[in-house]
Amino acid sequence: MNNRLALLRESVEQRLDAIRDPSTGKGLFTSGRISGLEVRWDGKVSFTLEAPPEVAEHYVAVRDRADAEVRKIEGVRGVTAVLTAHGPKPQSAGGIGRVKHVIAVASAKGGVGKSTVAVNLACSFAALGHGTGLLDLDVYGPSAPTLLGTGERRPQMSREKVLDPLDAHGLKTMSIGYLVDPASPMIWRGAMATSAVRQMIDEVAWGELDVLVLDMPPGTGDVQVTLVQRVPLAGAIIVSTPQEMALADVRRGLAMFEKTRAPILGVIENMAYFETADGKRTHIFGEGGARRTAEAAGAPFLGEIPIDVALRESCDAGVPLVAAQPDHPVSRRILDMAQAALANVARLNKAAPRIQVK
Repeated sequence: MNNRLALLRESVEQRLDAIRDPSTGKGLFTSGRISGLEVRWDGKVSFTLEAPPEVAEHYVAVRDRADAEVRKIEGVRGVTAVLTAHGPKPQSAGGIGRVKHVIAVASAKGGVGKSTVAVNLACSFAALGHGTGLLDLDVYGPSAPTLLGTGERRPQMSREKVLDPLDAHGLKTMSIGYLVDPASPMIWRGAMATSAVRQMIDEVAWGELDVLVLDMPPGTGDVQVTLVQRVPLAGAIIVSTPQEMALADVRRGLAMFEKTRAPILGVIENMAYFETADGKRTHIFGEGGARRTAEAAGAPFLGEIPIDVALRESCDAGVPLVAAQPDHPVSRRILDMAQAALANVARLNKAAPRIQVK
């Protein structure tokens, strides 16, 4: 950190510590209420104010004052101040207690189009008549705001002090991307990321849903294990490309879900091939790798999604292809995959108990 940034950060810390914590009477920094403080080179500042859950309502004004005071500092060009409250919430207010089926969409490896698949699967569940939510849990690279076209919209806090999800394309949606500056890098340590994930699960007013799709962060680390331990999964859908480098990570992902006793609803091969106007197919990343990996693991194979211009354009436009063009051949494929996944939920007939890692 250069000298200018160090001085700016010091000024922010001092300004925040000049604000009294209603619970302790100490400064916000001294009392440990401020976490995740980030001061960027372009003058943008972000931080989290952690309030005691039993008096969280008293901290709304504190958060607003902290935001306003930091904005007064010379050199500050923007502020993102997030208010959180750790602790149990009434089941009727927030959390997934009234969700019938929680389905994780995972990849174990980044760059395979998992979020695109997750969003379109969620729209497929909704199109099939199921009340559906989408929770984007990739705290380091949230994609939902772009894929859903939610842009600058921000969720509101309800009377019960939980966040109301944003409605988009027939879905209830939530993402860390709704709460932070999209231009700010998410430089969070594992504990902070895990805490954010817990809040996104427990402190959102999902209400009654038939399906909640979890767009899992790539990998098989602490955040992923915390999720499968904490959430009663109806099952997981694994997304991969056909190439061997991706399939090696898929095998690790399958092993993680097997170890945590979460059923595998199926494997999807994304970017399976490119088809030209004359019907010729080119398998850019190899052919059939995900199918073979699924068969070797004894997991269902849900199908292939080709590289398609319309799918890419719909992502850029913020309107999922299944919602924008339900009769498109790729949309029909994804709808078939969604139906097959739900059939596997019923077939496996899992009550999805709380999972413990041995």
